[in-house]
Amino acid sequence: MSKAFTKEDDHHDDDVPAEQRLPASSKNYITPGGWQRLKDELYHLVHRERPEIVQIVNWAASNGDRSENGDYLYGKRRLREIDRRIRFLTKRLEIAEVVDPETREATDQIFFSATVLIERGDGSEQRLSIVGVDEIDLARGHISWISPIARALLKAREGDSVLFRGPDGDEDIEILEVSYQKIG
Repeated sequence: MSKAFTKEDDHHDDDVPAEQRLPASSKNYITPGGWQRLKDELYHLVHRERPEIVQIVNWAASNGDRSENGDYLYGKRRLREIDRRIRFLTKRLEIAEVVDPETREATDQIFFSATVLIERGDGSEQRLSIVGVDEIDLARGHISWISPIARALLKAREGDSVLFRGPDGDEDIEILEVSYQKIG
């Protein structure tokens, strides 16, 4: 069957890594910084990268035989990738619910956008910020609110101990500090 007669499923998430998939019927919580990064990427794709590729494809198409024209074939493939990413970003921004940690009431309880200092079972300390699924950066301690460790921490309070059931077994985690600050 020709591709022209097939319809892509708008709710198909196969291209999204597992850690970025949203639970069914949940909101796409995101921090202001994460929302701005998605918006900036969308702007760049729509106003810079896509027009450049369209221009290259048009030039390559004008050169004649398209079947062996590398610029044309690569350009068409890249356009499909860009269009797929534009659709993804547009959907994510449409359902985004921005939560600003700096405007949250002061509390010692852990919710989305909290920055938490914890003591792991082995005695090491770790600072984690609970962010949206599109903002994960483990090197900076940014974990998704749907990750197993965030789920264990959510709604706990400063001074509490929580049981984290991780891939390496159960671990007692002590919550040393909870703050709500700008997450960069």
